Amino acid sequence: MPWRGYFHLIQRADVFVFYDDVQYDKHGWRNRNRIKTVAGSQWLTIPVLAKGNTESGLPIHEARIMPADKWAKKHLAGIKQSYGKAPFFEPYRALVESFYAQPPALLADFTIDTTKRLAEALGLTNTKFLRSSELQLEGAKNDRLLALLTKVGATHYISGPSAKSYIDEAAFAAANISLEYQVYDYPEYEQLYPPFDPQVTVLDLLFMKGPAAGDWIWGAQTK
Repeated sequence: MPWRGYFHLIQRADVFVFYDDVQYDKHGWRNRNRIKTVAGSQWLTIPVLAKGNTESGLPIHEARIMPADKWAKKHLAGIKQSYGKAPFFEPYRALVESFYAQPPALLADFTIDTTKRLAEALGLTNTKFLRSSELQLEGAKNDRLLALLTKVGATHYISGPSAKSYIDEAAFAAANISLEYQVYDYPEYEQLYPPFDPQVTVLDLLFMKGPAAGDWIWGAQTK
């Protein structure tokens, strides 16, 4: 369940592609994020099978969640304990409970579904979602990314700022695809347990600001 900057990218995009056929990174953010608790910011981590998931080249969409683990109950209990007194916890309680009711076997199925449903809760209903694993892409790194953009008919690509270190800007220019790096610059809002942590899941913002959450990402509060 990503942080608010991820949903800003979704809000700005006509087509948002989950890049799920690149290598799974067990030390990244694919299977975890933080919530605010009375004891500070804490991780919610989805356990994945060690065998196979750590093999070189395993794509994200094949990473499997560890079966017979009580992670879903632990996540839900932690969220309820930390946010039960938040101003807008109750309006989103049923949504969050549904995330954990019957978790799928594959990590990407869980994370993509929850992201799409959280986007809808934020009022984002006009963006088209695709998975790169559905597009039958070839090539590596920049060539693969340009192939993806060509397949979806893109003329403009919005990237996170960390991609500056590896994106070939000249190749984008040659393909007549303009390139933009998203700027993540958001105001602080009141959290239940100070000090403020900007890197927590967007659930924190939804529970604190409710229907006005978008104002703290792309709306009035960011002007």
